[in-house]
Amino acid sequence: MTLLKTIVASSLVSLCAFTSTNLYAYGDKAHALEQAIAGEHRSAKNKARDAYRHPLETLKFFGFKSDMTVVEITPGGGWYTEILAPALKERGKLYGAHYPDTGADNYYSKSRKRLEKKLASSSVYSAVELTNFVPKKVSELAPKGTADLVLTFRNLHNWGDSGVKQVFKDAFVALKPGGVLGVVEHRLPHGGDEQESKGYVSVSKTVAHAKSAGFALEASSEINANAKDNALHPKGVWTLPPTLRLGEKDKAKYLAIGESDRMTLKFVKPVAK
Repeated sequence: MTLLKTIVASSLVSLCAFTSTNLYAYGDKAHALEQAIAGEHRSAKNKARDAYRHPLETLKFFGFKSDMTVVEITPGGGWYTEILAPALKERGKLYGAHYPDTGADNYYSKSRKRLEKKLASSSVYSAVELTNFVPKKVSELAPKGTADLVLTFRNLHNWGDSGVKQVFKDAFVALKPGGVLGVVEHRLPHGGDEQESKGYVSVSKTVAHAKSAGFALEASSEINANAKDNALHPKGVWTLPPTLRLGEKDKAKYLAIGESDRMTLKFVKPVAK
């Protein structure tokens, strides 16, 4: 009887341990994004911008899951990388498609070096793989047909029409059928002059470029909208935070407006019938 009780007790302990471990694993998977956003590796300064950039809502809108293969185009200072890297580390894959370091003394090479330094600073980023991205040239953002999600945050204004067209083509090649291209960009008001926009981009033109590359627009969201931003600022979008290009001049005014009004567009690579 004593032996039987011992066996039963041992079995119950093992079952509880198994259940606890698997519930923890499931919870970790289910909440990987929330945990990454709340992570101690993120600075207070970067977390403060969550109120404007809405990373949780934005990534969920794009259909993010922690077991996906994701491409982030030009991570820059790594604001979103701080969230994507830990959220994907255990079950997924993150490619950072960034300007290459050509050895030249220019913005692109310096930006790549800064990003590499950041990725080397913590084990949080140990699984991130960098690929080379050059605007207006064919770039392999990730191995062909392997990505579930390609993301670009506030980059289109840097590339011009020809650059955007090429990037969207590259994203189409990198994505699996049914994969998603997620775009967040400073939004030019309807009827606005793009030549004078200073950082703001036309929604209709963005959609047209994506459709030309083969994508279908699945949905748009107002997650990153800001009705206070009329896009009419002396130094364009860079007048607003976080740049505040006018310095102390009218600083309170622009802080009250907050970060730019942004489009949030979800495009899908069609599945062949």
